[in-house]
Amino acid sequence: MKWLVGAVAVVLLAGATALLLNMRQRHHEIEQRAAWLTGGRPTHGRELFAHYGCGSCHTIPGVRGAGGMAGPSLLRFGQRTFIAGQRRNTPQNLIAWLQHPQHIEPNTAMPEMGVTDADARDIAAYLYTLN
Repeated sequence: MKWLVGAVAVVLLAGATALLLNMRQRHHEIEQRAAWLTGGRPTHGRELFAHYGCGSCHTIPGVRGAGGMAGPSLLRFGQRTFIAGQRRNTPQNLIAWLQHPQHIEPNTAMPEMGVTDADARDIAAYLYTLN
């Protein structure tokens, strides 16, 4: 009977390991696609949320302390159809929105933060990993 418990434990461990490896591979593929779409670096984009203070207004998965309620949650941003409720969620539109939200939507609460082109690409890349 002891051998059966051991065998079950080995099978469960192997299954969990395979699942974890599959999840890591999937996340890596999502990051690669996001980088290709935007020309940005997703990992650096996540770090930039703290630099620009985005978490003071937005809830952002994976970003410590980013639980703001003034702006929309960015959970599953990569699956959204629109940005700011009116523009198609394309890399070009997202990068422009991150750099100049007031130009795109003058009445938006999102402030101009002086986001550089490189930073906007990195932030956009991270946002597209949020599925």
